[in-house]
Amino acid sequence: MPDDILLTESSFRQLQGDLERLKTVERPKIAEDLRRARAYGDLSENFEYHAARKAQGILNGRIADIEKTLEIAKVVSNDAVASDTAGLGSVVMVRDLETEDEWEFVLVDAVQADPVNDRISVQSPVGQALMGKKAGDSVEIQIPAGMARYDVLGIRLEQG
Repeated sequence: MPDDILLTESSFRQLQGDLERLKTVERPKIAEDLRRARAYGDLSENFEYHAARKAQGILNGRIADIEKTLEIAKVVSNDAVASDTAGLGSVVMVRDLETEDEWEFVLVDAVQADPVNDRISVQSPVGQALMGKKAGDSVEIQIPAGMARYDVLGIRLEQG
């Protein structure tokens, strides 16, 4: 996996908002849960205390992940995407060379990825293989089910 994390401007802002909410809303709520649980007495058998500590650990991990992502992310504006080359924000129409099926992938950042709805992260194997390709190119991609071979039929920018 590459060291660069590509994010759209909207995903970057979304992560900043999530981080702010986690720090200003969720963290104080868990701190209050811990204070309340400590007041119950014996911590060794205090389910509320242990649940709050676990929630605190998960929250702190999520905060650290978002902070690291924001620190190393490369923000890509929609203006930087070429309309004839597959990149972040491109809709790529492909034909599977084995099945002859055709479909479209939207290349998105990791925050917006939704493979079930063909929104493929540029950091996934399929996304990485399609980056920089043009209509007429062919790609071979190692996927969990084996080797996938696609012809790139067309590229356009996602609307919206």
